[in-house]
Amino acid sequence: MLKLSQMADCVSKVELTVSCSNLLDKDVGSKSDPLCVLLQSSGKDSWTELGRTERIENTSSPSFSQRLRLDYHFETVQNLKLGVYDIDNASRDLGDDDYLGGVELTLGQIVSSKTLTRPLQLKKGKPAGKGSITITAEEIKDNRSIQLELEAKNLDKKDTFGKSDPFLEFFKKGDDGKWQLVHRTEVVKNNLNPSWKKFTVPLQTFCSSDLERPLKVDCSDHDSDGSHDLIGSFTTKVSELQKAASGSPVAFDCIHPDKQKKKKSYKNSGVVSVKSCKLATQHSFLDYVMGGCQINFTVGIDFTGSNGDPRSPNSLHYLSPDGLNQYLTALWSVGQVVQDYDTDKLFPAFGFGAKLPPDYQAAHHEFALNFNPSNPNCQGIQGIVEAYRMVLPQLRLSGPTNFSPIINHVASIATGAAQNNSASQYFVLLILTDGEITDLDQTRDAIVRASRLPLSIIIVGVGPADFKAMELLDGDDGVLRSTVGEAVARDIVQFVPFLKFKDQAPQATLAQAVLAEVPTQVVSYFKMRGLQPLKPPVKA
Repeated sequence: MLKLSQMADCVSKVELTVSCSNLLDKDVGSKSDPLCVLLQSSGKDSWTELGRTERIENTSSPSFSQRLRLDYHFETVQNLKLGVYDIDNASRDLGDDDYLGGVELTLGQIVSSKTLTRPLQLKKGKPAGKGSITITAEEIKDNRSIQLELEAKNLDKKDTFGKSDPFLEFFKKGDDGKWQLVHRTEVVKNNLNPSWKKFTVPLQTFCSSDLERPLKVDCSDHDSDGSHDLIGSFTTKVSELQKAASGSPVAFDCIHPDKQKKKKSYKNSGVVSVKSCKLATQHSFLDYVMGGCQINFTVGIDFTGSNGDPRSPNSLHYLSPDGLNQYLTALWSVGQVVQDYDTDKLFPAFGFGAKLPPDYQAAHHEFALNFNPSNPNCQGIQGIVEAYRMVLPQLRLSGPTNFSPIINHVASIATGAAQNNSASQYFVLLILTDGEITDLDQTRDAIVRASRLPLSIIIVGVGPADFKAMELLDGDDGVLRSTVGEAVARDIVQFVPFLKFKDQAPQATLAQAVLAEVPTQVVSYFKMRGLQPLKPPVKA
């Protein structure tokens, strides 16, 4: 395993910018609404999604403003696939969207060419019409970002009925002298004096980290048919926008070139002003970990009756002749990765949903796997596996399946750590379950409370059950809310069905999928709390 210091040395971040031309039109009577997805090969025929651009309405030649970021590992071949889809619904699942073509290539190819244009293919050897995709790579060296909030007054009315629907597009001047789109705001409907939401863009994306680089801002009226009308433009640079930080008014006349030519008395088509502008440092997961943040892992294992009697070969807890089952395989593959981040290698491990010896009375919803409630720690992943094998024959599987007690248990420890007001501790709870949850409402409430704490929850679904409830907790298709309607402060649950990965050779693929969101969740928590990485201890 790589030590963290080595890991940081050999990983550089790369940002991909994507545009397409001549995409197939799949929508009747209008052009497609494309979005581009970036996938990385995780062995054999399986692919892991790394990111996706925004969706752009009604265009066959989109330039996406949302960049795709990924780690560039010089020492491995990173096979990538970029797929373009026509999105006609709100679900994140791409299975129900039209495929407009894709391209397979390696990150090395993109990085070495810097800019690459390839024809899109519907499948190998079958071109997607005349469609092509252009990918540009840039290494990310600057961890600052710019945060801007803008408003406009007295914009020109562009719609015959109703007012304009304005949005802003920001462009930086490329080294080749061409304007490159770096950000697009949301559309404010039917308003000639709009205020746009505050947004944050990495400084390298926004102006190539050059505060004097020319920027152009277009203010346009959004039309659902994709033919947006320009209201007006202005040019500026970050050093000028920054004057707003000191309280000076920063305002720009929006100029429409045609109107300016036609009319001597033309003043502007509205005024755009900067309400706030600040530069901030965006820390990475590695910044926090290398600063000394401890990642504490806790494991919860489901011993409820729905798993089946462990003595029966049909049970999910049945140990095969090689001493394994889905629970242990999932634990091993995720544990191997996470134990590198936990210096003491002591993992509290709990079971839930079983009746315990000697009296086998009521079911316990949070018992120490090693039967030692005063010290539930197991030494390393191996220690959890040994405790599991030892207690399994002594348990009686029961019910109901309650997640909230173990979530609340880890949350109470995380609450104590959060009071230090430093980026020193973060907790990850790994729940292995067959997915038949009973206390869904209490669990939702527990997750919403936990979203304000230094805690992430990973649920690995074992067995063939319908995991609809687990997917609801993951919140990827919408915001998870508590029973009284309070939304999660940030996304902290990641759900992965084990069977999806069961037959893939490297167990690492399960770990990658399971742990994919943890670094972002760690950063999002400390950012929400405004906590900087600790300074690494100075070696004597």
